[in-house]
Amino acid sequence: MRSLKEKLQQVAVFSELPDGQIQWLIEQGHETQLNPGDILRREGDPADCVFAMLDGQLRIYQEMETHELVLATYNTLDFFGELPILTGEEKFWASGRAIVPCHIFELPKLAFWQLLSRCPSVTIKVLSTMAQRMQDVQTIYKHNEKLAALGTLAAGLAHEMNNPAAAILRCSQDLGEVLPQLATYSMHPPILTEHQQETVELLYQQVTQRTAVTTLDPLTRSDQEDQLTDWLEQKTILDAEKLVPALVSAGFDVERLNHLGIQIPHESLSAVLQWLSAALAGEEMLKNIQVGTHRIFELVNAIKDYSFMDQSPIQTLDIHKGLEDTLTILNHRLTQAGITVERNYDVNISPIEAYGSELNQAWTYLINNAIDALTHHPAPKIMIRTCQEKEHLMVDISDNGPGIPVEIQSRIFDKFFTTKAVGQGTGLGLDMITPIQIVYLAILVGVDLCNERVKDH
Repeated sequence: MRSLKEKLQQVAVFSELPDGQIQWLIEQGHETQLNPGDILRREGDPADCVFAMLDGQLRIYQEMETHELVLATYNTLDFFGELPILTGEEKFWASGRAIVPCHIFELPKLAFWQLLSRCPSVTIKVLSTMAQRMQDVQTIYKHNEKLAALGTLAAGLAHEMNNPAAAILRCSQDLGEVLPQLATYSMHPPILTEHQQETVELLYQQVTQRTAVTTLDPLTRSDQEDQLTDWLEQKTILDAEKLVPALVSAGFDVERLNHLGIQIPHESLSAVLQWLSAALAGEEMLKNIQVGTHRIFELVNAIKDYSFMDQSPIQTLDIHKGLEDTLTILNHRLTQAGITVERNYDVNISPIEAYGSELNQAWTYLINNAIDALTHHPAPKIMIRTCQEKEHLMVDISDNGPGIPVEIQSRIFDKFFTTKAVGQGTGLGLDMITPIQIVYLAILVGVDLCNERVKDH
């Protein structure tokens, strides 16, 4: 059986250390045994050690709102745990759980810093893997964010499509009842003279071709329905209460019915009104079906344009079209939160060459987080402004929310720092870019880092 010294010498980071340094490591550290399911460290525990897996397998994960996000899996002879210490974190930002029985060597933080200062070979190996590990973690986070965003978009589209789809289903079912009625009326022998038929047809065309339809408030509509019901009952029209809704919706009033009553013989009036009511109801249902299908068509086009489906990555695009597609996709959230969107677009901006889907994802993050920030605002509003600044196009997305509290402004460059609940935010990502890039980013997306809240995504 191999000794602790032999096992440590097989760990790549320690492989070039002389025997004296290996012995010093053994004196500074200690061994830990874990059973499957045991936790090595939990998210939020002090970042006090680095680790070498002498034998076993350990999974690094974060507790998200609905699932565990696996960040890495470490196997026998892997060295890990250095990222929080090297980046100045006081606490571990993920948990480690044993998958199989684990034998782990733990080296305290102070001893780890001493080792780096004494042994350049260890420093080189640690730093050479650090950048790749950070990139891997960021890639996992971005992938998880995209999945979360996809879930949000899917839920939003389902919500947006539900209303028009339900309207189409309801109207198609009602239309199935109306069409047989119209067929029945058409099968009867003509009961009107040619002039009377022309009068009815002209009246039907007048009410169906109105360009402006007045939406009645409930009280006014109820009054008009009562008036028409009284008129129909006085004329002994059959099923008067069933005819009234379609007639009122079409703009019929007592005056128009009086005119019709003069033109049409009393014995034919009931049949004519039955036909008119059925025809007008069918016309209204058809219009509702057209509106519903048009809305679904708009949503499908919006998601195709938003994702640039079946198109090359780099596009010549209208920045305003991308913003509007994003607002369409997020309309359900904006509506639920009662948020007003104020647009101030520079219509003279020319199309640009860009990665369209990535830009739309950026707008989604910014607007989504603005919505989150306005949860408790009595009059929530999001302002979107575009303009040309020399050779740059600026897109300014802001809101009338509370902004970043002064006490946490110094932390916005911390890795994975978020003000959201566990599982709802993965940090601003500002730790990945230099101050010069921050200024450039501010110019590109219109963020004033001194006065505006940098939205958390």
